[in-house]
Amino acid sequence: MEKPDEKQPTTPTLPETQVLAVSSVVSADQVTASVRTERSDSGAAAGRPAPLLSLRSEIRVWTRDLLIAIGLALVIIVFLYQPVKVEGTSMAPLLSDQERIFINKFVYRFEPIQRGDVVVFWYPLDHSKSFIKRVVGLPGEAVEIRQGAVYVNGKIVPEPYVPPQYEDLSDFGPVRVPKDNYFVMGDHRISSNDSRVFGPVASRFIYGRAVFAYWPVDHFGSLSTTEAKTQ
Repeated sequence: MEKPDEKQPTTPTLPETQVLAVSSVVSADQVTASVRTERSDSGAAAGRPAPLLSLRSEIRVWTRDLLIAIGLALVIIVFLYQPVKVEGTSMAPLLSDQERIFINKFVYRFEPIQRGDVVVFWYPLDHSKSFIKRVVGLPGEAVEIRQGAVYVNGKIVPEPYVPPQYEDLSDFGPVRVPKDNYFVMGDHRISSNDSRVFGPVASRFIYGRAVFAYWPVDHFGSLSTTEAKTQ
């Protein structure tokens, strides 16, 4: 922008009479032809690049939006969700061996652990290993198993996620779950190493909740964690 107090150099021009003299030698036909040519050229210049410019602009917008979407997805996956691979069959039929799922790593910063949640935690006897089980008993509750049926504080807990062929008909307990601890069990009761063996799991060892299965494709979908509420 020019500053108002600066003086701009002037460009010398031909005297007015000379300009008029030059203009006067151009015939009317030449003027008409010149005007038509200029209009034609300006119309072509204005008309031809317009679709190309519009296409380029649209491509830039789509590219920008795609990059933003990819960036947000990466941030969510890295900082909020974590992909993990399930090894073993202790959570069958909900989860199968080698299945890939996402766990939510921050959910328990905003809400408490609930009965029925499928959680991932550091194995209490070896913190280099991670286990995935279902929460059955909450802090302060008395857990007992009678011929395979789970009782919490004397009331039976419905477990539709445990098929009859996976039930363990043995007895256990009763045991009182300590403060800030959770009693966890696998859905495949006859082949699960869980709190019946290594005891309740401290809340500080629980670092995520299973929320979504993505591989294999026939298991693709949300993992329900609210089916074990005490009636």
